Amino acid sequence: MTSFVLAGGCFWCLDAAYRALRGVTDVVSVYTGGSHPAPDYEVVCTGTTGHAEAVRVEFDEEVIPADVILDAFFTMHDPRQLNRQGNDVGTQYRSAMFYEGDEQRERFEAARARADEAWGGGVVTTVEPLGEVFEAEDYHQDFFAKNPGQGYCLAVAVPKVNKIRQRFTEYLKA
Repeated sequence: MTSFVLAGGCFWCLDAAYRALRGVTDVVSVYTGGSHPAPDYEVVCTGTTGHAEAVRVEFDEEVIPADVILDAFFTMHDPRQLNRQGNDVGTQYRSAMFYEGDEQRERFEAARARADEAWGGGVVTTVEPLGEVFEAEDYHQDFFAKNPGQGYCLAVAVPKVNKIRQRFTEYLKA
């Protein structure tokens, strides 16, 4: 199994979109990239810890290629928005890829370059070394599936999931 830690706005949206793809074996909402020794949702939302809301996506490369996971990442959020996604504003909503080792860093940089071309330039996604990762609270895990009628899910997550369903049909779960 391979895992990537990716941040692109609220982790609820990334979680929901990745769970739709075959070969994704686990998605965990996490906080990473900051300095607070024990971040939780309340402190991360202050925007003072440096942490990003992110997901750890675990997947089987025999079923879904790593580049598809990364191209899906750049499809499900707007990587040209600095420290925000839509109405979610703050460094905790930044677009970032957290790498483990040189090989992963190079793969992430190549994906960012593809995205910059696809988006017509202006991609602000950072490629950062993976530091300590903290699992988000239980209520954030698989939030969309547990709260499908919630307003944010309907207004923000559903369109992102639909973009993934339209672009990556060959990798959708049955």
